[in-house]
Amino acid sequence: MPLGTIDRSSQPVFRQGLSPLTKLLFCAALAIFLMVADARFKLLVPARAVMALILHPVQRLLLSPVDGWEAIGDHLRGTERAIEAESKAREQLVRQAERMSRAAQLQAENDRLRALLDLRPALQVNSLAAEVLYEASDPYSRRVVIDRGRHHGVQPGSPVINDAGVLGQVTRVYDLSAEVTLLNDKDAAIPVLNSRTQQRNAAYGSVDGSGMELRFLAANADIKVGDLLATSGLDGVYPAGLPVARVMLVERRGGTSFAHVRLQPVAQADSARHVLVLQPQALFEDQQAAAAAAKPAAPGSRKSESGGAKGVPK
Repeated sequence: MPLGTIDRSSQPVFRQGLSPLTKLLFCAALAIFLMVADARFKLLVPARAVMALILHPVQRLLLSPVDGWEAIGDHLRGTERAIEAESKAREQLVRQAERMSRAAQLQAENDRLRALLDLRPALQVNSLAAEVLYEASDPYSRRVVIDRGRHHGVQPGSPVINDAGVLGQVTRVYDLSAEVTLLNDKDAAIPVLNSRTQQRNAAYGSVDGSGMELRFLAANADIKVGDLLATSGLDGVYPAGLPVARVMLVERRGGTSFAHVRLQPVAQADSARHVLVLQPQALFEDQQAAAAAAKPAAPGSRKSESGGAKGVPK
């Protein structure tokens, strides 16, 4: 063996430095100490803030490709949604224009038929816009408070509706507010007309306040789930034709001669925010009759009446 390859360095007699286990324990103790110190004394908060400030531009630079890709995707998806919404809006506009055209034709035909039959025109009562403030504090009733009162012309008994249908009736009026009893209140009642069968009845609020019901309806009555009930206009309060409720359940029990009918109001009181307060129908008719009586008679009207009376055969 060549002499140059012989290791001439002397091996240490004692192991130098710390053992790996000692280093592990030291680092673990240091980590625990730093975590406790940071949690109790917030020692590393300034250092963390400085590091976050220094690394923020680097983070933004590294995230710029991801942000750009997401921005492009959002733009493309937004464009697609906008095009789809525009197409749906155009289709809806066409359908609404068609319905408006049919409604105008039906209204003109209705006016011609009423004139032919010498019937009075459809009643158009006065209305007042209002906003629901809050629910009444009484836990045993279903009432809401609106921001219109006696000072604004609200009267007790006035019907209250929203865009879906009848919501309730004004039962208490203050100077600047009023209480509205909802249809599903246990003390509420409203005369209704079945739009399919033209059968009249009265709808009452359920005892638990969850909906409405028809009472004292014959077990063999023609009523089905899904029938729409509207106001009949016979009470002199609600104008005729306003949607009230839909039939949700019909139970024909053999042991009784009456059917149990559950109704769901079409106007959801929990989501009602803006409402219309209508003038009671009877009061509006009285005002119209008083206004018509106050108008001066046209010249020659008495003469024409007398002439018409002569032409009537006895």
